[in-house]
Amino acid sequence: MQGIDIHPLTGNPTAAWREISQTQKVFKLNVKPPTKSVDSDKVRFVCMSDTHSLTHNIKFDIPDGDVFIHAGDFTKCGQQEEVQEFNRWLGELPHKYKVVIAGNHELSFDPTFIHIFKKHSEHTSRHTGTILDDEIPTLGMEKDALNEAVRVENVKQYLTNCIYLEDSTVNIYGITIYGTPWQPEFCKWAFNVPRGEKCLSKWNLIPENVDILLTHTPPVGHGDLVCSGIRAGCVELLNTVQQRIKPKYHVFGHIHEGYGITSDGKIIYINASTCDINYIPNNQPVVFDVPLKAGVHKL
Repeated sequence: MQGIDIHPLTGNPTAAWREISQTQKVFKLNVKPPTKSVDSDKVRFVCMSDTHSLTHNIKFDIPDGDVFIHAGDFTKCGQQEEVQEFNRWLGELPHKYKVVIAGNHELSFDPTFIHIFKKHSEHTSRHTGTILDDEIPTLGMEKDALNEAVRVENVKQYLTNCIYLEDSTVNIYGITIYGTPWQPEFCKWAFNVPRGEKCLSKWNLIPENVDILLTHTPPVGHGDLVCSGIRAGCVELLNTVQQRIKPKYHVFGHIHEGYGITSDGKIIYINASTCDINYIPNNQPVVFDVPLKAGVHKL
């Protein structure tokens, strides 16, 4: 495996991108809905992300295709009812395959978060103070909702209408898809790890020969610019994607205002966030077609 060095500015992705961008190409591509059905020798992927239990508010039609992809944050905080409702919605989609990863809002999916949350909750119950408020923000949610979410046992069992990926791979029509939910620390919610070595250790799990990489976080420089003007993407993820993995497509979400498609001339980066910055599900799904490999046919 080719080693990836830690960038000296990894803790400041905005400054890191200012330096990295001097040798990078970034082309912005238009998001266009499909105008015709998919060819028999191609596989159509339909990508969404960050629906946050708001699928009932979607006003547009979701294009048909062979594979539906959701890049995480399908709930507000990972409550059982939210997961079950999302699963029901998935079951109504016409796509033969549905591939899903979790995001930082799926609190109940991350055992490391559950452990930390319970530890703080127990400490708060024994002492006066606001440890939970100070160290684990509620992001506008009621504390009771967060407590209820992390108490759900084996929550992944409720995702029966999709292929759930968590640091794992699936091969569909000869196309290899790898999915991972981790991201640089962001509001201390689920699947958060410190920037630098800890993030890189997650990306090092990604095998080579991946055709479509599915992460919740964007890489730095692509679909990661937040409204305040700073970059929220991961420096080590960009290096890993460009230097080692080299997928055809990299699909993610997380940063709502980063919605859209970019390319470095070799890899296509897709921020498929459905909700905009105001948590309104306005952004259309992103659709792309991948040619079937020689000798592979759709049944």
